[in-house]
Amino acid sequence: MSVLRRVFSKKTLLYAAGGTALATGGGFYYLHSGPAFPASSMQTRRPPPPWTPPSRADMLRELKASGEASGQIRELKDGELAASGELKEGSIKTGLTAAEAEEEIFDLLIIGGGATGAGVAVDAASRGLKVALVERDDFSAGTSSKSTKLVHGGVRYLQKAVFELDYSQYKLVKEALHERKIFLETAPYLSHMLPIMLPIYKYWQVPYYWAGCKMYDVLAGKENMESSYVMSKGKALETFPMLKSEGLVGAVVYYDGQHNDSRMNIALILTAIKHGATVANYCTVTALHKSPSGRLTGAQVTDTLTNTSFPVRARGIINATGPFTDALLTLDNPLHKPICQASSGVHITLPGYYSPRTMGLLDPATSDGRVIFFLPWQGNTIAGTTDSPSAVVRDPEASEEDIRWVLDEVRSYLSPDIKVRRGDVLSAWSGLRPLVRNPDPSAPEGTAGLVRSHITTLSESGLLTIAGGKWTTYRKMAEECVDEAVRVFGLEGRARSGCVTEHVRLVGSEGWSRNMFIGLIQTYGLETEVARHLSDNYGDRAWTVLSLASPTNTTSQSWPLHGARLVPQYPFLDAEVLYAIRHEYAQTAIDVLARRTRLSFLNARAALDALPGVVRIMGGEMGWGVGERRGQVERAVEFLVRSMGLQGDAGEISKEVIAKMEREGKGGVCGGRASGWLSAAKGIFGGGGAVGGGGGKDAVRVYGRARFAPSEIVELRKAFAGAAAGRETVPLEEVVGVVKGLKGYGEATEGDWAYAIAEGGWNRMKEGGEGGRDGVDVEEFVEICGAVKEVGVRERTLGRERIPVGRSGGGV
Repeated sequence: MSVLRRVFSKKTLLYAAGGTALATGGGFYYLHSGPAFPASSMQTRRPPPPWTPPSRADMLRELKASGEASGQIRELKDGELAASGELKEGSIKTGLTAAEAEEEIFDLLIIGGGATGAGVAVDAASRGLKVALVERDDFSAGTSSKSTKLVHGGVRYLQKAVFELDYSQYKLVKEALHERKIFLETAPYLSHMLPIMLPIYKYWQVPYYWAGCKMYDVLAGKENMESSYVMSKGKALETFPMLKSEGLVGAVVYYDGQHNDSRMNIALILTAIKHGATVANYCTVTALHKSPSGRLTGAQVTDTLTNTSFPVRARGIINATGPFTDALLTLDNPLHKPICQASSGVHITLPGYYSPRTMGLLDPATSDGRVIFFLPWQGNTIAGTTDSPSAVVRDPEASEEDIRWVLDEVRSYLSPDIKVRRGDVLSAWSGLRPLVRNPDPSAPEGTAGLVRSHITTLSESGLLTIAGGKWTTYRKMAEECVDEAVRVFGLEGRARSGCVTEHVRLVGSEGWSRNMFIGLIQTYGLETEVARHLSDNYGDRAWTVLSLASPTNTTSQSWPLHGARLVPQYPFLDAEVLYAIRHEYAQTAIDVLARRTRLSFLNARAALDALPGVVRIMGGEMGWGVGERRGQVERAVEFLVRSMGLQGDAGEISKEVIAKMEREGKGGVCGGRASGWLSAAKGIFGGGGAVGGGGGKDAVRVYGRARFAPSEIVELRKAFAGAAAGRETVPLEEVVGVVKGLKGYGEATEGDWAYAIAEGGWNRMKEGGEGGRDGVDVEEFVEICGAVKEVGVRERTLGRERIPVGRSGGGV
């Protein structure tokens, strides 16, 4: 009886009820946690209502109207107009009163069309303000297209916040985690959650990293994506079979977001336009206009495509130029002291087989303490990034040293049976993070100690600057900037509301669902890969893209019915080129290859394959003549070589592309069959594709992976046979001497040979790591020679110097 009395006592029952309630609540929370996906409906199976944004010409007219209205208002005040108060005939908009002319002036002129500027435009336009935005180059041509593609709070910033007791870093993480949820909800088709693995090779690190990831989850609170968890060694290798198993004790997996950065930028631009903003790319600000009292009243803008200049009048001007923040501030005030320090971030793109399709990897402790991500993206794998001080330049280039560092770090945590080759780098780019200088003199040197948050400042003349930050927090940055602009420029009476962007879904989101691609397949007869690509990159605008697609008209196969690819190995369609011109303000072939599609970031050689077809389509749509088409080819090739890591001499490649286009197009660069244009660049790589191929004369002309002419292979085999003297192998230390006398190898440095040998893992032979073998056979010998060619040997057979991937650009 005493036992029963204790079991059924009030205290015991109270504990049991409390435990049951806690378990029930926890279970309910767990079942309803995770990301909220848009609900599917019958509507997502059908095209959304049609919408076409105004043309670029219309946008330029609106920009010019503000400047002319400003001049006419001054005339009215000077008494130079008729007593009726109407504006002069012959102006852009005639018959306007002074009050109506005042309405032509913009409330805000935003300078910069990257993530920050586009976000400010969306916020201001959605409040009802009259907004103009101008961009010197193309939208997201700079930093905003060259990020790590993550939507994240920043686990490394959280680590700094804890160990350095840095409250600013804590606030940055907390804010970013909140913004991460909004980001994924306002642009669900462009962003998704991604599990990221932290491989662990020491037992004590298991609780350490687990606790850190759990703290990350707790900071996110109810806005957390999924809970982090520990993986056993076996499960980690099952999920990520490329991982080095030696010494692995397990892994911790946490969740962050991933997105397509330049397409996100375009979605922001289109959303701002849909809310009434006026935007124009390729319009640079050459001067700032000021009143007699020194207050800013507008800017002189030059359309760089036509070299025409005109004034734009605005009540307030916002500087959102990223790494070029100080340049515009200096234009405003020549005595300005810099507030930004650029940090270079280098990324490389590797083939998709380097990582699982649905799991990323984070190495939190690289050889020099930097953090490196290894992430699946758009079917390939991107690795990066570096973090080092850099000068502010328009087209930053990835150095060969940084590319090799990334490859070395990748090699260190992948299985030894995976040969991480320099030739596997499909593209390489560098970009500049606009970090805000820390005013504290005791702050650490270099970029690691710089503030990763953002600031807003107002100059004496009234130039409002928003600087710093990152992609994840673009919306919060825009909200704070527009709040400040409304206050300092006296726009309270002109804004119809406060910030509403937490609930503004970007263009392409309304009619999208995760299953929309099935409707595209069933309607247009697409390949599944193509349908998924269009759905995930255009949202419900994919229907508009496909309305521009022509039937495939293939006689050799019955499927697909629509969807002519620009290149066979990637799902980009020729219809996307037309869509980019008519709906997304693409003006150059580079715009299409780099930022509307992402082909140049995924594979520079494939982008070169696609270039002739892109120029043909754009030339026909935009009325380009022979000279302009040639210029587009030359500028695009220069971009691929300098900014995307395409190896070769830009001038020589351009000549070959144009020559083949002329031969196969039957009519020169001005016209020709689509097949001729599309096949023009393929001969350069002996058959196209990521790896290249082919033989005969074309094989020696490959600019990407090293390839040998048949005669060169014969010479190498003869040299090997002479050195082997009847043996099957040649000692590794003798390899360099074997080919030193061969044509084309004399200028290879000791560093080139050492790197080529280490790249293939042959240096382990010296350490007895290859089954006791003390040399390389003939095939390994040829492979080492090929690796040296990839590194940058002068190819005498071509009569030119190979340009390494170090001459490249891009990435945050």
